[in-house]
Amino acid sequence: MAVDKIELSEQFVKVPSLSFEPSERWRIMRNILAISCAFMMNFTAFMGAANLQSSVNADQSLGTFTLSAIYGSLLFSNIFLPALIISWLGCKWTMSVSILAYMPFIAAQFYPKFYTMIPTGLSVGLGGGPLWCAKCTYLTVAAEVYASVSDMTVDVLVTRFFGLFFMFYQMAQVWGNLISSAVLSYGVDTVAANSTLNSSVVAETCGANFCGISDAKHENPNLQSPPVERIHLISGIYLACMILACLIITFGVDSLTRYDRNRARSVKSSSGFKLLVVTLKLLKEKSQLLILPITMFIGAEQAFLFADYNASFVSCAWGISNIGYVMICFGVTNAIAALATGAIVKLTGRKPVMIFAFFLHSGILIFMLQWKPTPEQGVIFFLVSGLWGVCDSIWLVQVNSLSGILFPGREEAAFSNFRLWESTGSVITYIYIPYLCTYTKLYLLFGILCVGMVGYSIIEWTGEMDRAVPDEAPELETVADNEINR
Repeated sequence: MAVDKIELSEQFVKVPSLSFEPSERWRIMRNILAISCAFMMNFTAFMGAANLQSSVNADQSLGTFTLSAIYGSLLFSNIFLPALIISWLGCKWTMSVSILAYMPFIAAQFYPKFYTMIPTGLSVGLGGGPLWCAKCTYLTVAAEVYASVSDMTVDVLVTRFFGLFFMFYQMAQVWGNLISSAVLSYGVDTVAANSTLNSSVVAETCGANFCGISDAKHENPNLQSPPVERIHLISGIYLACMILACLIITFGVDSLTRYDRNRARSVKSSSGFKLLVVTLKLLKEKSQLLILPITMFIGAEQAFLFADYNASFVSCAWGISNIGYVMICFGVTNAIAALATGAIVKLTGRKPVMIFAFFLHSGILIFMLQWKPTPEQGVIFFLVSGLWGVCDSIWLVQVNSLSGILFPGREEAAFSNFRLWESTGSVITYIYIPYLCTYTKLYLLFGILCVGMVGYSIIEWTGEMDRAVPDEAPELETVADNEINR
């Protein structure tokens, strides 16, 4: 569950003709690497902490409601805050301040209560929109300047800079989960604890039959919260990562005024409202309405994986200490599939890839309804998360690309709708998760997927999609939507 991003909605004047030496290329690359490392450190902490919420802070579904608060505030942040904050602070300081907005969420892990977790979750969402927008703007301007002192075009450089950035960013899922699992599993003998659960508790209460940690944790030692000192150690490590990320931006990145000293911004306080109006107007389009269900499914399936799969299957049957390892598998396959999907679509077209994702994801959901997880089935836990990562990547890349292709000249409103309804799907899922058994949520998820695929099929049958798939740029932009999240 990475926090979503937003493209900068304001239009900028071209970079003025500033005189830079060829050596400026090294300085630009240093700035790009510094930003990439800072984001990797920040989201190492955020992703690692977010993946544990539904299991570690399970009392009264505190962790799940916190994740709902994050995505709820992100809806507001994505539309109203980026342009305004960047006009006040500039891109560099917007990134620094936005990272500060993530820190209270980690600090609240030392004393997790509703009055500490919910407000700090809202803070994360409010910081998410400006953070991603400032990053996108900085990398784009840096590419324009780099092109002026090299023989490469801006388009090529934007692609390379974003590719380099996401290479670092995707590693956050690995490092964050590795830290949590290493700390939680150190010195713990899970074999003895699990030996008596295989036939008695796990098969009856975990998986699709799971109906809440509070009802089962007294019988299942896997669901007992880890020692508080280990949670504090993890939180301390994560907080140090975020502090380091903020310091990297503050002292390791040049202000963007170095490259756009005379750049004019048409930023107005009403810009957020204007974007909202344009976004809602697009809902009058038949194609936009047809693509909404599959867009909401993306948010719903990510929320289910991070909250329900971790709690109902991994924690219940295998132990909380293994969540991080399983999520590492998801992150790796997601990143690989995101890069591979574009090349495959060029060879096969979009329809076969979408049909493949539908049947694969449907198969996973049906399997999970029948699966009786036990601690000895470690390979299956990784297989499910890995295949889920492949599906999630296909949905993100292809549906995000469809949003741009369907509405040429109105891409901003189309992508705004994508972010709006994806986040809405996540929020709704996080809200009902505490009140339903897992099998009910699996049926709901399968139903949304079917409705979404019907909507997509109608779009294809109308002939609206008989155009070429965009090249790398849309694919690179959608990788960041993975995870917020995620």
